[in-house]
Amino acid sequence: MFQRGKKVKGRKKKIIRKKYCRLCVEKMDEIDYRDTKTLSGFITERGKILSTKVSGNCARHQKKLTVAIKRARMCALLPFSAQ
Repeated sequence: MFQRGKKVKGRKKKIIRKKYCRLCVEKMDEIDYRDTKTLSGFITERGKILSTKVSGNCARHQKKLTVAIKRARMCALLPFSAQ
């Protein structure tokens, strides 16, 4: 916070770390919808898909991940929502 052009004492700067795509680091080209252990790490306990900002995935892997989660839901491998 600033007051009259000066920094207010006692405030810490927020350190922002760049999030990296876990799937790019592991060099995963294909995401299998039957691998529920991997897919469950990208959904909340309520069954929602984590956004790119939260998970840190790149756009290419986020789209593949979304398709795989939706296919796993249709095959009843993952829940649509928590009860």
